Amino acid sequence: MKPIVGFRRPYWNTQPDFIHEPYRSSVLRGPTRAPIAIAATLSEVTGPDFARLVLGEHEHDLTCGHAGEPQGERIVVSGRVLDENGRPLRRSLIEMWQANAAGRYLHERDQHQAPLDPNFSGEGRALTDEDGRYRFVTIKPGAYPWRNHYNAWRPAHLHFSLFGAGFGSRLITQMYFPGDPLLAFDPIFNCVGDEQARARMVAQFDWENCINEFALAYRFDIVVRGRCQTPWEA
Repeated sequence: MKPIVGFRRPYWNTQPDFIHEPYRSSVLRGPTRAPIAIAATLSEVTGPDFARLVLGEHEHDLTCGHAGEPQGERIVVSGRVLDENGRPLRRSLIEMWQANAAGRYLHERDQHQAPLDPNFSGEGRALTDEDGRYRFVTIKPGAYPWRNHYNAWRPAHLHFSLFGAGFGSRLITQMYFPGDPLLAFDPIFNCVGDEQARARMVAQFDWENCINEFALAYRFDIVVRGRCQTPWEA
């Protein structure tokens, strides 16, 4: 029987620090001891399999499925999900969630003074195709205050959760927008020490996939492991 090969550890300084003092809550909840390495088992390297999963008609389009049109700027976000060798990850489930155009989440704990949008739930799902491609249609989220420090505002961002070839390659990350002046002041974005790794969390404007008179577009490729791995949330 062949031995089970685990996943390579991320390259130094390319992933968020467990404790990053400017990110205040990480000081309280981050581990103070080195993580314990646990050998991979068959379940971590071979599943899950979404080949038979069928999503609803509007799962990838967050602007549809409500009584009316959501408020805000419509955008298209698309890209590819790849492994460390640039090979596409087929039939990978991607879940995405976000704040609305006013910077508020549809969540009971989000009570800051911004309006909810009755025509926007802020969550969607997509499966990658045979080339590892995915696509969402949504509303550009707004910035919002988060009380980490004086005058603290989170940059506009989308949350992504996805699986590679197994549970051990699950990735949760955030996508940011190019040119956002708040990035320089955001402790969560700056938890990643390597500048090139941080840049992998910033989408690129995608002129080719803009929809005439309807939506601008952004490209966000995701790499689940290896030298060019997208930074993930611990």
